[in-house]
Amino acid sequence: MTNPLVPPAGPRRVLALAQLANSVGDGAYYVTSALYFTHVVGLAPARVGLGLTLAWAVGSLVGVPLGRLADRRGPRGTAVLLALATGLAVASFLVVRGFVPFVAAACAYAAAQSGLAAARQALLAGLVPAGERTGLLAHLQSTLNAGLAVGAGLGGLALHAGTRAAYLGVFALDAVSFLLCAALLLRLPSPPAAGVTRRHGTGVLRDRPYVLVTLLNTVLLLRMPLLSLGVPLWITERTSAPAWLVSALFVLNTAVVMVFQVRMARGVTGLASATRAIRRSGFVMLASCAVFALSSGTPPWVAAGILVAGAVLQVVAEMQQSAGSWQLGLGLAPADRVGEYQGFFGTGVTVARTMGPLVLTALLVGWGTPGWLLLGVLMLGASYGTGPAARWAAARTADGNTGRGCARGGDSGTAVVAENRPVRQPSKARLPAT
Repeated sequence: MTNPLVPPAGPRRVLALAQLANSVGDGAYYVTSALYFTHVVGLAPARVGLGLTLAWAVGSLVGVPLGRLADRRGPRGTAVLLALATGLAVASFLVVRGFVPFVAAACAYAAAQSGLAAARQALLAGLVPAGERTGLLAHLQSTLNAGLAVGAGLGGLALHAGTRAAYLGVFALDAVSFLLCAALLLRLPSPPAAGVTRRHGTGVLRDRPYVLVTLLNTVLLLRMPLLSLGVPLWITERTSAPAWLVSALFVLNTAVVMVFQVRMARGVTGLASATRAIRRSGFVMLASCAVFALSSGTPPWVAAGILVAGAVLQVVAEMQQSAGSWQLGLGLAPADRVGEYQGFFGTGVTVARTMGPLVLTALLVGWGTPGWLLLGVLMLGASYGTGPAARWAAARTADGNTGRGCARGGDSGTAVVAENRPVRQPSKARLPAT
């Protein structure tokens, strides 16, 4: 049986090791960063939130030009440089002592992270045959979750110690993890640069079908702040379930993705199977929202059982949506502009994490059960709209307009991108969003 954490030897395994290296550092960073910036650096929580929002706004803007740079100059070299830049940005947090330096460091960190995500996707596309990319991305997602879990444990030790030195050690660990990531990426073969000629202005934004697919995917990505913010607020504000269930549901989500994401992605090999997976995810997400809504007004342990059931449905929808979106994001991008297109596709993560808290707080905490149902219907509508949008994008390829590679109808027999080489990887654009 396929190991969900260890892909086959060669470039794929190197990509997974690079993912594991920086995700361990990221996991430790995520659980300690808020307290580090407030308790050690001395910033007010509102200023930390404002600084990170500004940083990720910058990151969303530079993803496309940095992805275009990877297309022109080669994805491996660009990914290595951006991994080093991310490590240096994290290291700069160690000496930040005021709001303006914090914002500058955070902007550098977010910009490098967004560009790194796009460059790694372009690298993966340059190294891995089209029909095998979604499977590798599933491996990488499992590896990512494993690394985050280990890192979160290390971060928990720092939180327990509660000392300045412990916090500084976490940030140093995250910086070193990106240096190790860069060293591992250097071991990969270097796909040639796509040699894209300069284009005027907006580039990918002129590709309306791809823009529509990205917008619909952004709606579906509201599932990300749902687990980290929406469900915790719902549990504490609207149910009688114990507060520690928030942590238990997070652990459940991480473990399920680690074990089952590879299997869940196995059947997604082309446009038709990708859109089917996303459509199914919409139905499961609607069911999850309805189940979560039932937890209000019930005794504590009944509420806890209902919340666990809702969380199981949510993670199933997450794995289906992830597999389908990986296939579409890469497969509908022109073969010579994968970095640029992935830079744009990746902005969905930033937008969902930036706007998601506002949307979810209003719907779930403000409206209660009707808000849950509205959220589920919104997700179902976006999942159904993805199919026609993806077919529109693929039809434009067939008409010769963009040279894209997710062919109109097929799956396994239909190449996603016309390639002439073999293996590459994704990214985790994270940020605390991430």
